[in-house]
Amino acid sequence: MNRNVGALDRALRIVLGLGLLALIFVGPQSLWGLVGLVPLGTALIGYCPAYRLLGICTTGEGRARV
Repeated sequence: MNRNVGALDRALRIVLGLGLLALIFVGPQSLWGLVGLVPLGTALIGYCPAYRLLGICTTGEGRARV
């Protein structure tokens, strides 16, 4: 499993994931905030399965190897 999520992409995913998780505690207090685990998880491991399917690589190493 090669990394295909670059540094800027990872930072944006972490912010988005934490923002969505905050919905559990503030705002509408909805369990839909658990969706934030997806971008947070992909940021932490540095791999996105959807990027693999689309052939996207934001690490600066060019296209993802399929």
